Amino acid sequence: MKAALLQLSVSDNPAANLPVTRGLVAEAAAAGAEFVLTPEVTNCLSSDRVHQREVLRHEEEDATLSALRQDAADKGIWLLIGSLALLTHDEDGRFANRSFLIAPDGTIAARYDKIHMFDVNVSETEQYRESAGYRPGTRAVIAETPFGRAGLSVCYDVRFPALYRRLAQAGAEVLTVPAAFNDTTGAAHWHALLQARAIECGAYVLAPAQTGAHAAHNGRPRRTFGHSLAVSPWGEVLADGGTNVGITYVDLTRDEVARARARVPSLTHDRAFEGP
Repeated sequence: MKAALLQLSVSDNPAANLPVTRGLVAEAAAAGAEFVLTPEVTNCLSSDRVHQREVLRHEEEDATLSALRQDAADKGIWLLIGSLALLTHDEDGRFANRSFLIAPDGTIAARYDKIHMFDVNVSETEQYRESAGYRPGTRAVIAETPFGRAGLSVCYDVRFPALYRRLAQAGAEVLTVPAAFNDTTGAAHWHALLQARAIECGAYVLAPAQTGAHAAHNGRPRRTFGHSLAVSPWGEVLADGGTNVGITYVDLTRDEVARARARVPSLTHDRAFEGP
């Protein structure tokens, strides 16, 4: 099965971002991709909460979600919308960072709200407090697909291996990690983290990414690492998207998951222990 990882460099303008995304989805489908994946915050990348309140929409009103659902149906493909920044009805006004798996008939097969929030001090001049704007999800999600059970996650989740082990032990064979990974931490950790999750779980890891400098009319501009990555269940990097906007293709073979797990069946070797 051919998968296509879209690498984007979105701005803080959802209306301007959508045509670019749809064009790449159409290109990937025309090239024979049956599963197309977009990065985290496909609709809007912004650190300005006031601006986000002006341009973001609730799920049922979001133009990106509506258009991409239609594209999936028109082209008969599975489509992972890595995540969308969405308004919620929460009393504290925080947004949702929500991943959607769209079936070939355009229906939503699964939703996943990012669990782990990127609250870090990368340097003295670069700090992030994702939890100030986004409320964390509380539930891990697996979806059935013809190419295997898919376990959903988003970006910073990749630093929390317990989530992926839970997904794998529940049957996930493909782990999706759409991201807008910081360029500093990406250069240091991105490849190693994704390969580790693949090796530990004996699963494919598909990680479509945002890349480059992101245009912002309001707030502080962001830079992301790129390098959309596909990793085999044995931990081999099958494809690396580099730093340009575009599409990275990879062929998935479900038997490879069973083969890797048979060689090193560590998912069945958990033992209880005491301490520390």
